Amino acid sequence: MLLYILKRVVSAISVVVVTLVASFALFFLAPTDPAGTICGTRCNADRLAEIRSSLGLDEPPIEQIGGYMKGILVGRDYTTSGVVQHCDAPCLGYSYTLGQPVTKLLAQALPVTVSIVLGGAVVYLFFGVLFGTLSAQRRGGTLDRALIGSSIVINSIPYFVVAVLVALYVTVLPHSEYHPLLSNPLLWASGLVAAWLTLGLTNAAAYTRYSRASMIESLGQDFVRTARSKGISERRVVYRHGLRAALTPVVTIFGIDLAGQLTGAIFTEQIFGLPGIGVLTLRAFNQYDLPVLMGCVLLGSVVLVVMNLVVDIVYTVLDPRVRLG
Repeated sequence: MLLYILKRVVSAISVVVVTLVASFALFFLAPTDPAGTICGTRCNADRLAEIRSSLGLDEPPIEQIGGYMKGILVGRDYTTSGVVQHCDAPCLGYSYTLGQPVTKLLAQALPVTVSIVLGGAVVYLFFGVLFGTLSAQRRGGTLDRALIGSSIVINSIPYFVVAVLVALYVTVLPHSEYHPLLSNPLLWASGLVAAWLTLGLTNAAAYTRYSRASMIESLGQDFVRTARSKGISERRVVYRHGLRAALTPVVTIFGIDLAGQLTGAIFTEQIFGLPGIGVLTLRAFNQYDLPVLMGCVLLGSVVLVVMNLVVDIVYTVLDPRVRLG
């Protein structure tokens, strides 16, 4: 088990390094001048030279990438308006557009996105698995058809349309805004409840179908029939034996979805006015803020590889049949 985790950690680090080099080459080694793009059309020559020197664009490509990696490990200095700004490790660059280190901008936006995604995940995982299990128990019945039919209808509507309708017409929910969790937990929850319910209930429709299909397969396995033949209660057979095995494929989808939502919650953030990673990335794209874009790409790659590793480890807890070599 430990050897497997070490192998996966090494593999994950290699994926992040490759992503870092590829995205750096895409953004900073392109034929266009990144410094000119960052500085804008009204930039004077001195300011342009300052940005180019601070980003190391006057150095060979290998030294540029090496300097960026060094900044991640030990920090780096940037010059803005003649003043040297130190960026502590892990330094992901400096935003000349916003006048702040990229790490600080990500640290401000990440709690917002994490709060939205985790809150929504609790909603859709709970209701999706619950409805899917009930539907599998009553396969072919009225409840089964109602739940599956409703999930298909909900999934046929684009998510951003549902989010816009909720933001415009569902006035009974508290106004959406972000408050830090530690400063006021009640305000934190009330400001995110609309985003949680929208994200949660729309995704619960898909998880109802995932859970139903997995649960039907699980309830038909030999170990479930053996449990029933021993006289174990139906509730215990379903929720203790069948559900545990049925959750394994659901967890795979959940891990991938969670990682994708952490790096792609832009519709939820933009529609409900929540300043998360998605809004930060969109603003950086519109302003051609390449250091911020680079930091968001790197953060996304780290989230994806970490979530894949976590999902593989959780397998052994949910399904003892899985053996990691």
